[in-house]
Amino acid sequence: MQTDEQNTSTTQTAANPPLRVLAIDDEPLALRQLVAYIGRVPQLQLMAACHSAVEAREWLQHDTADALFCDINMPDLNGLDFVRQLPLAPLVVFTTAYSEYAIDGFRVDAVDYLLKPFTFNEFNVSAQRLCQRHALIMAASGSKATTEESEPQVLYVRSDHRSLAIAVNDIIRVQAMGEYLRIYLSTQPRPVLTLMSMKRIEETLSSDVFMRIHRSHIINLKQISEVGKGRIRLMDNSVLPVGDNYRTSLIEWVQQHRV
Repeated sequence: MQTDEQNTSTTQTAANPPLRVLAIDDEPLALRQLVAYIGRVPQLQLMAACHSAVEAREWLQHDTADALFCDINMPDLNGLDFVRQLPLAPLVVFTTAYSEYAIDGFRVDAVDYLLKPFTFNEFNVSAQRLCQRHALIMAASGSKATTEESEPQVLYVRSDHRSLAIAVNDIIRVQAMGEYLRIYLSTQPRPVLTLMSMKRIEETLSSDVFMRIHRSHIINLKQISEVGKGRIRLMDNSVLPVGDNYRTSLIEWVQQHRV
């Protein structure tokens, strides 16, 4: 049975979906408290409670989150290194008992820093900052736009220990290089190099505009200048192979757009 507080939460979040968040802490009691605090904030939805950064990294390989509440001092992989390694880092609030980590936390664009032990009121202040930052990002990326004149969608990727904002409309193509991706843009001569899987970025990019044509290549369909037998040429003059497993989808797309 829902309490009055739960009914109020449902009403408050009906218009704006709650942020999908992960709780990460290797200490069971601290993780339990974090989970309880998240449950008391209507704007947050707990997706998973992870006992290590390694567990959280594995979860993120198969799903996405808007934000992390992450401890820093953890065995195997600490929270700072974990966030630095994420190709598409969510928003982060660090939680730790060690105040000396504060400066390093903000160097990786952390939204806030909670020093243990913290109260629910302190947690809620950080949660509201998180929601405000997320709202600003969504507005900047055009995710809330309702007209064709809206701002272009923005993709945030980690490159050289920075979060780079890339306008999706500027992407010409994506090329896999082992565990890394090269993202070629129309706005700059050199590609952006980021640690990310092809599956992850393929799921992120719209299938109406982007298509995977090879195990190592995703293209912006608007950038095609020529389709040949087993290859395509893009407007930047790059010539790419078309894999056997992807040829049928490309041919169907060409036939749909033939005049």
